[in-house]
Amino acid sequence: MATGPVIDRATDADASEIATLFLASRADALPYLRRVHSDESVHNWVRTIMLVQGQTWVVRQDGRILGFVNLAGDALNQLYLQPGQYRRGIGSMLLAQAKALSPGRLQLFTFQRNTRARAFYEARGFRVVGLNDGSQNEEGEPDVLYVWEAASG
Repeated sequence: MATGPVIDRATDADASEIATLFLASRADALPYLRRVHSDESVHNWVRTIMLVQGQTWVVRQDGRILGFVNLAGDALNQLYLQPGQYRRGIGSMLLAQAKALSPGRLQLFTFQRNTRARAFYEARGFRVVGLNDGSQNEEGEPDVLYVWEAASG
């Protein structure tokens, strides 16, 4: 029997599946992006750095991870979905979790050419606060800095 998606904290046991999802999502959504790390390096990074620093949450359905978010304080570092899982509410679940855990403010970078991500964040209250020429990221791809602040009062 199929169950609906649920969100929970990622564990060490999720590292390989998260890394595989990260690689697949970037290949699907950002095919123009220069690859700067091997698959093995990405798997090692997820296991030894990403899951250790900050908080990582996953959305699971029927035992499979459909998406994840990683944040540290007010920095939303990663939010990726399994290819084919767009527009199903999974990204919204993950972002709601990040907002709930934030100190009332989140900031993130995404690539300027990632129009789907930009539309997603802008529709959820993020505003552009800076544009960069790509010299500040490993990929050398122009990016955009977004900020969300909780409504006061």
